[in-house]
Formats: sequence, C-alpha cells, structure tokens
Amino acid sequence: MKPDIEFSTPVLLTPAEMGQADRLTIEGGMPGIVLMEQAGQAVARVAAKMVPAAARISILCGPGNNGGDGFIAARCLAAAGHAVRVHLLKASETLKGDALEAFTRMSAQKGLVCSVVADGEPISVALTEELECADLIIDALFGAGLDRPLAGLALALTEAVNRSGRPVLAVDLPSGVNGATGEDLGAAIAADATVTFFRRKPGHLLNPGRTLCGPVTVADIGIKADVLDRITPATFHNGPELWLSDWPRPDPLGHKYTKGHAVVFGGPMSTTGAARLSAGAALRAGAGLVTLASPPDAMMVNACHLTAVMLKKVSGPEGVEELLADRRFSAVLIGPGYGVGETTRAAVAEILMQKRASVLDADALTSFSDHADELFALIRETAVPVLLTPHDGEFARLFPDIEGDKLARARRAAERSGAIVLLKGSDTVVAAPDGRAAINDNAPPFLATAGSGDVLAGICAGLLAQGVPGFEAACQAVWLHGEAGREAGPGLIAEDLAPAIKTAIRALVDKPAGS
Repeated sequence: MKPDIEFSTPVLLTPAEMGQADRLTIEGGMPGIVLMEQAGQAVARVAAKMVPAAARISILCGPGNNGGDGFIAARCLAAAGHAVRVHLLKASETLKGDALEAFTRMSAQKGLVCSVVADGEPISVALTEELECADLIIDALFGAGLDRPLAGLALALTEAVNRSGRPVLAVDLPSGVNGATGEDLGAAIAADATVTFFRRKPGHLLNPGRTLCGPVTVADIGIKADVLDRITPATFHNGPELWLSDWPRPDPLGHKYTKGHAVVFGGPMSTTGAARLSAGAALRAGAGLVTLASPPDAMMVNACHLTAVMLKKVSGPEGVEELLADRRFSAVLIGPGYGVGETTRAAVAEILMQKRASVLDADALTSFSDHADELFALIRETAVPVLLTPHDGEFARLFPDIEGDKLARARRAAERSGAIVLLKGSDTVVAAPDGRAAINDNAPPFLATAGSGDVLAGICAGLLAQGVPGFEAACQAVWLHGEAGREAGPGLIAEDLAPAIKTAIRALVDKPAGS
C-alpha cells in the first residue's frame, strides 16, 4: 500500500472538478479500479488507527463509487483481522463498473458479513443494535457528490448512525453534506474523521460541513498534480502556501517610509475606540507609519491613548481631500466607529476618488445600504484595490438580492461590486472580481467579540499600505487575524489581538518563500 500524503498545495476542488480529475487520470491510462483500490486502502489505514485489534466495524455502502471505496476498505480491514459487517443501500445486482468490481473482490474475502438493508421498512432492531455496539462505523454511502436532501432509507440510516453515538469515519465527505457548499442537506452524518482523495473540497472547510467532517486526511490515490493545469480551479484554502510569495518581507535596506503609510479615519468622541483598534493593528501588520484622522472633538481622547500611531485633525468629508493630497498616504481605512449616514457616504466617495487602496468596513458599508449602486460605480472608477469587509448582516444590507451558499454569495458580490469581498465568519470567504476565492479555517470561536472586526480591517489596511495586492492582502489579513486569535486564546478581548499578531508574523518571517 502507498503511504498517505498531505499535499501542500492549497487548491480546493468542487465535486465536479474532482470528477474531472478522475476522468483525466483514467483517460491518461490509470484504470478506475486502481484509483478505487488506492482510495479504499487509504480508508482502511485511517480506520485501523481509530480502533483496537479485532474491532467490530460496520460499513454502510451506497450504490456508487463511494460505496466501492467502502467495499475495498471492508476487504482490507477483514483481512487484517477485524470483524467487518457491510450493509448495502441497494442490492448488489444494481452495482456497475468499478463499484461492481470492488464488490466482487470484497466478496472473495473470508470472514466478512454482507447484507442489503431493506428499503421501505424501518431500520431493523438488529442493525440498530449492531451500530450501537460497533467500535467504528464507516460512512461510504454518498460522499461529496450529493446535491439533494437525503430521504427514505438513506435518511433512516443517517439518523441511526447519529443516534448510535459511536465513532464514525466518513469516506470523502459525511453523507448529507454538500461537497461544493458545506451545507447540511436536511440531515447529515456527524463524523469523527474524514478521508478524502487528492484534494479537499470546499465542503470540508465551509460550515457546517467543517464541523461535521472532523479532522480530514487527504490521501494520495495516484492522481498527478498536473491535471490541475487542465482543470484550472479557482477556489483555495487560505494559508501561507497561497500567498507567501506576496508577503511583505522585511528589507534590510528598508525604513519606515518604504513600508507605506496607512490612514484610518476615526469617528466622534463617543466611538473613538474602534478606529484606534484598527490603527494599532495596521501598525502591527507592518505599515511603516499609521495616522489616525480624527474629528476635532475627538482629538483629546485619541491623544490620550495613542503613542506610535500619529494623530491628525480632519474635519468632515471636506478634510479628506486636503489630507489625501499628500500622496505619501498609501492606504485608507474608513468605517470603524465613523458613523452612519450621508456624511460617511461623502467621505467614502472622496477617498475613492483619490484612488488609494482602501478598506471599507462597518459604518462605511451600512451607510450605503440604500445606495449600493452608487458605491459600486465609485469602486469601478478606481484602479486600486478596494476591500469590503461585511459580516452577514452588513452583507444582506448591501447585497439584499444575493442569496445562496456562502462561497457563491461572496463571488457574486465581488463580481457585482468590483471589490475584493471578505464575507466574515468562522469560515471567512475572500472573493475577488476575477472569480478567485479562498476559504479560511484558522479562526477560533473566541474571536467573536466586540472590536475583533476593527482589528481585521486594520490589518488589511496595514498590508495594503505596504503594496500587497488586494486579494492577497485580504487573505493574509484574515489568516493573521485567526492566528492572533489562537495565540491570544480563550477569554481574549480585541485589545489582545494586535500584540498577538507578532507571533504569527514571526512565523512568516522565518518561513522561506515558496516553502
């Protein structure tokens, strides 16, 4: 058996793209049954690590290739001395192609019990008791290709597995989870671990799919990486492998004026904290200089809190043009604590007309709830990166007619607006107008705290100030934000995040480019 290999490339494949990878590999001379053998053996290896010797293993097999993977795994596990029982969703006479060949090979293995679960009848007491006593249940019913809700026997089996409380290993993806979107199609198996093949799918990272998968093992089944050149996927796992070549590495000959100057526009005295959080994060993210542009009434309170961040008095939208006449300001953030309304829209319009790399967050987004087309027109008139950073509520106000799964919504919003869109959450999606998208998975749940988003927006601005391209800056910022949350740990508050960025940046500085 070949060892499993964790591929470092961050590409994610939709079920359709994975099907294309299989087809191209088979057309290139690799028999489909060989791919299935490798997949099934990989499942068996992972399963063997989850159980003791001579374990009781129940395997549920569907009528397609996912079931075929289960048949191979069953044969290998039985040969290793485990007590294996296989339950078919449909009679073996309905099997075709490689799945039929895998079933035939399994049938030759001694000591293995195989039966068909009767459709149209309740799950038998015997099967229920078997599942409740199993050391491991392997879900090989449907995998990543399912795009409709489970019903009938498949639904009953799913419910029986979840009720059993026993450990579950899913083949490719837990049955009932959409591989392209991560959606729970009405009922899904909650797995303790998942084995997938060649590349992960979006459904492994998007919630609730991520939580239903458990840890995911990616197995090498013999598909060559060069098939990706013909598939040209546009969805990625967000991490350093995706953008490290664009990370703004420290220049031994550099100085603060070569690292960019970010400006953060702050709001009135009663809401100054948000902008200060953003400004501190921009500085920590590597901007050489950061200026907080403050209304006159907030100058004193801001001055009492700022040290390395500079402070400049700016009065309303009319002061924006005057400030940005200084071309040394290389990136702009507006929104955190700025205020909602016509004044904010005017300030955003002036910023975009000055053609600076910009981050529009919080109040800057809400202010355009009824004026979205006006905002998008302004964005399209500028040739510099513009990042929109909505959470779900802000997204719904700015894009009220865009529905569907998270990945599709972010992509449609980016295409419509002309901006890079960060649709925030535990599974933040970054989407660019050209169709690229990245899914983030390192954000801990304790990031859900007041001010956390202000820090993220500031990181974005700090990276843009250093000249990082828009999509890559957004991906880097989201990842750094997640790593800072992990470093700060449980009980964190937003003020803890900027100092915690230091640890994540150190790891990137120490990591060779291209590694």
